[in-house]
Amino acid sequence: MSKARQRATQTYRSRLGERGLARFEVLGREADRDLIRSIARTLAKDTPEATELRASVGRAMAGEPPRTGGILAALRRSPLVGANLDLERPREDGRVIEL
Repeated sequence: MSKARQRATQTYRSRLGERGLARFEVLGREADRDLIRSIARTLAKDTPEATELRASVGRAMAGEPPRTGGILAALRRSPLVGANLDLERPREDGRVIEL
């Protein structure tokens, strides 16, 4: 590798380091290439999605049981909360059947 290429590579990697990123190699199946790259792209960003992905992958790799109450939390975030819906159903005895 020429001196100019080495210097360019070193400069590029130092700029990545300043942003808090590191370059590394991963071995995996060919079929998983796009998945691993998309996960890496998402994790490189400082977004809530990256934080959520990082936590869920961490839980999956740690073997922890899934958190409970996810459905309840989703229902509490629903836009229908506080809409005062009437969810009562009329009580019917059913129909009369002669046997």
